Amino acid sequence: MNSKQLKISIITVCLNAKEHIETCINSVLNQTYPHIEYIIVDGDSSDGTREVLYQYEVRLDRLVSEKDNGIAQAMNKGLRLATGDYILFLNADDYLLENHTIEKAVGRMTGDIDIHGFSVLYGDDEKTVKMKSTPFSFMINFKTCIMHQGAFCKRELFDRIGPFNETFSIAMDYDFFLRAYHAKSSIQCHGYPTSFMRDTGVSSQKDFKSLQKRFAEERDAHYKNVIHPGMKMLYHVYWILYPIYRRIKWIKQT
Repeated sequence: MNSKQLKISIITVCLNAKEHIETCINSVLNQTYPHIEYIIVDGDSSDGTREVLYQYEVRLDRLVSEKDNGIAQAMNKGLRLATGDYILFLNADDYLLENHTIEKAVGRMTGDIDIHGFSVLYGDDEKTVKMKSTPFSFMINFKTCIMHQGAFCKRELFDRIGPFNETFSIAMDYDFFLRAYHAKSSIQCHGYPTSFMRDTGVSSQKDFKSLQKRFAEERDAHYKNVIHPGMKMLYHVYWILYPIYRRIKWIKQT
């Protein structure tokens, strides 16, 4: 299919996200690219988020508002509804950087590639850093090289390796990309930044209790996906030393 005709499904999952959800929605609805399907999955918000969503309902392709068991299940709900050639997950706290973002991104998507990874701006009003997606390499066995806010994943990839693992509440995207790596999925990375990721999400929390929870899920993702016995031994050593290193680093920063 010609890249200019690609249908892009953008999925936003949210729960009690009234503060930022409207910015996210408008960044999608104002896109100049014509072939966009926009799906929002709300986890039965109680802070006024649903009222904001209902204001935009006629302009959305699908809106679901019901209780769920977490972010991964909500993402999978959206995935089941999506009909696009590529899927982009844009969180409620995130937004596309400009009205031409999707048009420019699709223009860079050449070839029959499973994942197109774009850069993401991350931070707040005071400080912003550019986080680049990088091609799959051995290092993804330890840390993700892709931010899902900038990852356009082929719909067929989910059919091939499965949806998000709903046992995870933080590391579901890392687990997915790790499975994609082991399945030898193709990836093409682009320096062009597509979205802004606020440092307010669950994976951005910097208190040590939150870090420990994230580390536990990353460790589970490692052991769920490990293939070679030697890699399992390496993980064993890594998960003895890495939490100690991060604890020391966290103490110095605080």
